[in-house]
Amino acid sequence: MRQLMFIRNCNSLLQSTLLKHCNTLLPRHSSKMASDSQWLSPGEREQLLLELKATGWVEVEDRDALYKELNFKTFNQVQITLTSHDCGGLSKKDIKMAKFIDKVALTM
Repeated sequence: MRQLMFIRNCNSLLQSTLLKHCNTLLPRHSSKMASDSQWLSPGEREQLLLELKATGWVEVEDRDALYKELNFKTFNQVQITLTSHDCGGLSKKDIKMAKFIDKVALTM
């Protein structure tokens, strides 16, 4: 099961936009474990995390997860942690979601 945690109050427009697009990133069959295609190879992981770190994402120390705090002039800050429970850490879908969040945040 994927985890997307919003801590503190999140602007409803940002939250609804993200949640609307979450369905495209979630596994189609919840009982099916993540396939090997969702795992990040060491090379992919290094490259993709380097790109995301450049936009403000950080790795969570105690677990295999990504974290970012978004600040907006017109509403409260948003803290987001991404990880995939079914594969035990970061997956390609987490990377895709992080990039999508960055894209949406730029329009806010």
